[in-house]
Amino acid sequence: MPLNYNAIKEEKIKGRYVTDKDIDPFLNTVAKDFIIQIEGLSVEERVIKSIVLGKGKLKILMWSQMHGNESTTTKAVLDLINFLKSGSDLASSILKNCTIKIVPILNPDGAMAYTRVNANGVDLNRDAQDRTQPESIVLRKIYEDFKPNYCFNLHDQRTIFNVGNTPKPATVSFLAPAHDPERSISKTRGISMQLIVAMNQELQKFIPGQVGRYDDGFNSNCVGDTFQMLNIPTILFESGHFPGDYDREETRKYIFTAMLKAIEVISKGTIDQYHMDSYFNIPDNNKLFFDVIIKNIHILEPKYELGSSAAIQFVETLINGKIEFKGKLEEIGDLQGKFGHRTYNCLYSKDLKELQDNPELLDLLRANGIFFQKI
Repeated sequence: MPLNYNAIKEEKIKGRYVTDKDIDPFLNTVAKDFIIQIEGLSVEERVIKSIVLGKGKLKILMWSQMHGNESTTTKAVLDLINFLKSGSDLASSILKNCTIKIVPILNPDGAMAYTRVNANGVDLNRDAQDRTQPESIVLRKIYEDFKPNYCFNLHDQRTIFNVGNTPKPATVSFLAPAHDPERSISKTRGISMQLIVAMNQELQKFIPGQVGRYDDGFNSNCVGDTFQMLNIPTILFESGHFPGDYDREETRKYIFTAMLKAIEVISKGTIDQYHMDSYFNIPDNNKLFFDVIIKNIHILEPKYELGSSAAIQFVETLINGKIEFKGKLEEIGDLQGKFGHRTYNCLYSKDLKELQDNPELLDLLRANGIFFQKI
């Protein structure tokens, strides 16, 4: 990770709610250095823009916020743009060897509404073949006109994901998408794996044990699978949870670090230094996390069996232009083998006191018939 990350971080854009209104001022400031293009319009006729950086023969296409509520990678690509205009030796080398085309927000309507889908209620990442939506048509046209050598498909994943069977969150996950139902390894998929190995090695220096491998089930309607079918090495990036970082300001740093490492390897032609087999050593993602687990809930409500736990998941809710995290009771029962990003144990008076000092959790418990006396 560059020691000067804080110097290139785009401080004006933070949090989870990122729209074209937020990034347009940024794009205007870098327009003198790089090429800003209008690629098309969304369902609600919002402009879809791209930025082109560098003039090299190695072409990298990346797009973010295909799902409108997945904004961490958008913040990371803005940091990347700041890095590439920093004038450092690495930045200059990348701009000489590579041409990078970035679509910061592919789904501006979904970004505005903070929804996964577009304004027609369609998941653009299941529309790669039929291309029924204007945003899907825009991305495919960009792909065909730009003719990339590599594709970065940039996403967020939920807080439920952990690494393997460990209590470590999947802060960053990768996938080399399959190109056929058998999930065979073509030359281009193998290159995707090598680049992921390079990024994983870099990230292990900073978040050891917090990098996962996303499920590689084949779906030709997904964009990454489609581009892999077209023999272009494609990588899925998934931004996940870092402890305490619900705004994903830490995670954006690690996504930036990963993207920069992959681009550096591409630029320097050092892909073959990384062994494809090591890709399979990255643990699979699992879904073993809840946002909050309250253990021994039977102490508060005797109708539950001895040792029962309550699991709460946060629902991201757009309220007055800001994302708030509203708790939802997901499950009560034996949650052995599950983890909480925050855990309370009703056997401990300290935890009970902390629960009592959390009015939102108290209200949620009461709404589900769980009460307890003040201690």
